[in-house]
Amino acid sequence: MREKEVLLTPEGLAKLEKELELLKTVRRREIAERIRQALEFGDISENSEYDDAKNEQAFLEGKILQLEKMLRNARLIDTSENEEGVVGLGSRVRLKDLQYGDEFEYVVVGSAEADPLNNRISNESPVGQAIMGKTPGTIVEVQAPDGVLKYEILEVKRG
Repeated sequence: MREKEVLLTPEGLAKLEKELELLKTVRRREIAERIRQALEFGDISENSEYDDAKNEQAFLEGKILQLEKMLRNARLIDTSENEEGVVGLGSRVRLKDLQYGDEFEYVVVGSAEADPLNNRISNESPVGQAIMGKTPGTIVEVQAPDGVLKYEILEVKRG
């Protein structure tokens, strides 16, 4: 079975690489030191500090494996491939909520980089799926838990 491709912007790739390096160097050393200190307390069968440190070590190693897998399957988003004025990966899109009149600006990214609180939506999200391949002036409908939301695409810029 083929692993899922992870779509990343250059900034997203750099962020993941930096996080992986931090985990492999600084965090591994910190946890190893905690384990060493806990072992100095003696009997590990009833040593909660040792158990906590070992659990944290297992979580850290799992996170490292996850990041390494993501980086192995990474494909950089090339915004120069996007057609001018058409929503694609890496596009900066300005939307207008047709019910309330609010305007929003999002960057369309792969799911690994999605961060709605920082205006980065996934191409796989309901809004992302609805706007992909569309142009300014298009009205899209998005199915939400409390009904259908309607947005007008006001502007599309290459990332």
